[in-house]
Amino acid sequence: MLKIDKGKSQQSTVNGQRSTVNGQQSTINSQPSTVNNRQLKNIVSQICLGMLLPLALFGCSQPNGGNNSQGDGKAQVVATSTIIADLTQEVAGDEVKVTGILKPGTDPHVYEPVPADSRVMETAKLILYNGYNLEPGLIKLMNAAGGKVKRVAVGEAVKPLQLDKGKGEIVPDPHVWGSAENAIAMVNAISDALIQLSPEDKEKFTQNATELTNEFKQLDKWINQQIQTIPVNKRKLVTTHDAFQYYGQAYQIAIAGTLIGISTEEQPSAQTVQRLVESIKKIGVDAIFAETTINPALIKTVAQEAGVKLAPNQLYSDSIGAKGSAGDTYIKMMQANTRTIVEALGGKYTPFQAKK
Repeated sequence: MLKIDKGKSQQSTVNGQRSTVNGQQSTINSQPSTVNNRQLKNIVSQICLGMLLPLALFGCSQPNGGNNSQGDGKAQVVATSTIIADLTQEVAGDEVKVTGILKPGTDPHVYEPVPADSRVMETAKLILYNGYNLEPGLIKLMNAAGGKVKRVAVGEAVKPLQLDKGKGEIVPDPHVWGSAENAIAMVNAISDALIQLSPEDKEKFTQNATELTNEFKQLDKWINQQIQTIPVNKRKLVTTHDAFQYYGQAYQIAIAGTLIGISTEEQPSAQTVQRLVESIKKIGVDAIFAETTINPALIKTVAQEAGVKLAPNQLYSDSIGAKGSAGDTYIKMMQANTRTIVEALGGKYTPFQAKK
């Protein structure tokens, strides 16, 4: 701020003369005019206002940093996993604002929430999560947040497979999306939740869910046909972690072995690695598979020691792929996985073409 000392003489000559303010000189115009103290203060005020007004306007024009989407009037829906975010966006269309917490390629089993996640949840009208403890960190954060926001465990619309986690602990398998038929149940759960949130958009949600269901029915049939092209004695799947039980059950391909169990929090021991190597040698598979959300170093070691091929493409397990990748939506992820499995195990792959 410019300070003016009333105790000193202040002169200003406009139009070609010199203006003195606290010993500083400046030339303003070309015609002589004497400015008194009050006029000088007005000039200074106008200059300051001229500088501040654009800044104020610029600040007002910036987008809202929050996620409540108050500007467009759309309700905020938060999805935890990338798969649920993708399915929700397909059903919701443009009627609500969908925000996914996890980025493509992020492992929900081990994800540690950040403060921004809490802020997003606080602005939500609806939180859609997988359930069956797929995303333990986010579930804990969601429960701690409290509030009246509605929460729906989309994955729990599917009756789970029960798996032995070790030491006699039986837990539900959270990887329910491995079957396209299960994905239909998830879509129906999403549609019901969105209709409750925004009843006026029921027709649009229902239409989108119906179209998606039709496509998933075709996808389900196509995957089954693709797996059947693999010779029967080669229909054996060995992966990094136990995320493909629903896929294996739905499409009649045996889960012959995994390096770790259903959660990637597990750390395999040297004995575990060696047991898998021996198992692979015994069952005689042509290839084993790494996954996009897990460091492939150990499964590469297993492949080398067992003397089998590591499939050239990784499987999408707990997350869709990054934008522009072969698996950047749920339906493309399922297609990409099926192609990777079929080609690596000696089947004949035919591209998927959905009929409207």
